[in-house]
Amino acid sequence: QVQLVESGGGLVQAGGSLRLSCAASGRTVSSYAMGWFRQAPGKEREFVAGISWDGSSTYYADSVKGRFTISRDNAKNTVYLQMNSLKPEDTAVYYCAADTKWRRVIARTSNEYDYWGQGTQVTVSS
Repeated sequence: QVQLVESGGGLVQAGGSLRLSCAASGRTVSSYAMGWFRQAPGKEREFVAGISWDGSSTYYADSVKGRFTISRDNAKNTVYLQMNSLKPEDTAVYYCAADTKWRRVIARTSNEYDYWGQGTQVTVSS
């Protein structure tokens, strides 16, 4: 079993930055692709960013491309999401997830991920 715990969320003004962390425990995630998703009130959970097991490949939703950066430190069993130039529409609960299956491309739908964290709230004020 893998436990994922997100942290780093909070309230920030538009244009500001936040860095989310996702710490894994129970098992190393160094061989798993990892992803970040978000869910705003009344909306479905959406893919934000994903990273391959070794960090060599990343993929971003168009809405965050150029503003968010996903990275990982396998020695620390931790994945990060650096969020810059935040907008009010980025307000959501952010979740990290682990994909335990080998794939040619980074998974972009929630049903492809096997383990989830509890989420961290990000609120961007205008």
